[in-house]
Amino acid sequence: MIPSRREVHELLADHGLRPRRDLGQNFVADPNTVRRIARLAGLERGGRVVEIGAGLGALSLALAETGARVTAVEVDHRLVPVLRERVESSGVHVVEADAMTLDWGELLAEPGSPAGTEPTAWALVANLPYNVAVPVVLRALDEAPQIASMLVMVQREVAERLAATPHGKAYGAVSVKVAYHATARVVGRVPATVFVPRPRVESALVRIVRRPAVAVDPLVVPPSRLFEIVRAGFGHRRKMLRRSLAGVVAPEAFVRAGIDPAARAEDLSVEEWGRLAACADRPGQADP
Repeated sequence: MIPSRREVHELLADHGLRPRRDLGQNFVADPNTVRRIARLAGLERGGRVVEIGAGLGALSLALAETGARVTAVEVDHRLVPVLRERVESSGVHVVEADAMTLDWGELLAEPGSPAGTEPTAWALVANLPYNVAVPVVLRALDEAPQIASMLVMVQREVAERLAATPHGKAYGAVSVKVAYHATARVVGRVPATVFVPRPRVESALVRIVRRPAVAVDPLVVPPSRLFEIVRAGFGHRRKMLRRSLAGVVAPEAFVRAGIDPAARAEDLSVEEWGRLAACADRPGQADP
């Protein structure tokens, strides 16, 4: 049964637990909210979903209600026995692991799958604290191609960065990295009143759907080179690109790429960053 606010407090008290601030623990204590998240995740019966930061299992149970096969990951060893007790009878597989260091390939591997078979498509659903939200999302995009979609609940400002498009204040290097792999949009808000304890920040839901192929061909521009240039540009986002990228991109590269050197980093889409990187030429190097 998905716990109410009163039941979350009782669970914590019965097991002598308190939310850990260092882990950013704010447990969702509203059945309607977790069912809404499960619905927005677009899960299919029998599909595979990995939940990061399962906590006391409220969202795990809502995901299981959809008929999806759920793997719930929790880093807090104090919570894992409680989580297993509450969700394993609903078919949820619980894994004690840290999403910042876990082996995605091992976690998402299908036991007994013949070598060379197409990997199973997974969804990722998570309630992510501020301090790990961005690295967890980017690491999953970089290292887990099996994850075809994500529905993450994060601090509102983080949500805006993940889903930002060119010309906005929230648009930055993180936005470009997400856009390289996927499309993203904010699909809802979550009030602070549904959490225990109640956070001092607003939360939002971001839906991320992986592209069939990355936005910039890695055979034309290696990702390391692309994001070296992107980070350099956003390192001085108020400066014109010809200044922020001085010593990183040769002046003539802007002409070859059709990019205005007086533009600022926030003006370029991921595809335009790709064109600029493809034409970039450090002093002394040959044209690409």
